[in-house]
Amino acid sequence: MKKLIIALLFALPAAAMAAGAGPHLEPANIDLNDKASLQRGARLFVNYCLSCHSAAYQRYNRMGRDIGLTEEQVAGNLLLAGDKVGETMTIAMQQADAKRWFGAPPPDLSVIARARGVDYIYTYLKTFYIDEKRPFGVNNAVFPAASMPHVLWELEGLKKAITKTEVDAQGTETTVITGYEMVRAGSMSEAEYDQAARDLTAFLTYTAEPVKLERQRLGIWVLLFLAIFFVFAYALKKEYWKDVH
Repeated sequence: MKKLIIALLFALPAAAMAAGAGPHLEPANIDLNDKASLQRGARLFVNYCLSCHSAAYQRYNRMGRDIGLTEEQVAGNLLLAGDKVGETMTIAMQQADAKRWFGAPPPDLSVIARARGVDYIYTYLKTFYIDEKRPFGVNNAVFPAASMPHVLWELEGLKKAITKTEVDAQGTETTVITGYEMVRAGSMSEAEYDQAARDLTAFLTYTAEPVKLERQRLGIWVLLFLAIFFVFAYALKKEYWKDVH
């Protein structure tokens, strides 16, 4: 048993290093207090993502209140045909059809930011590149062999990956992406698409935890209360134990 424990302790650093390996992620630098960014992200999600990906734990009217929109604005700009403002953000696509078309049903994106991370989503949206070997003609540097098409290509454009071959200490060759070259321009400039990717990432971060800002606000008051309570509790303790000490 002692040898097994020692072996596990030596294996932990290697496991941690392996878990940390992965693609380079760009910092998203989102601001959940930026209502305009969340509104743009909501519009992008509804127009480009909601046809395949649901956000089944998010209601339209709750989303509208949180990002600074009235129910009338939500109904006029973000609701799909047939949806009601009090409903959740679901899709009409059947799971069986989705599996037949894409190879696997597109996941619900309600909590994708908590599952994958904010920087992961932002980098994922920016690292699609042309790959004729893939069914939809594109691949992704963060999620290789993803079955999802680049739905935002009309905004970003289409680019090809610039690669190089690296050889590790064991002589294993690995192809790595060092950059991208635009092949077909989109309707947005690079800076505009970066902001669009950041807006969409911010919205998905919001849907993963709509109460986050409120929780943080209350957390400050809770910590302040505990700090004040500690002062009184310590003074009371000193009073109770003064005769003992």
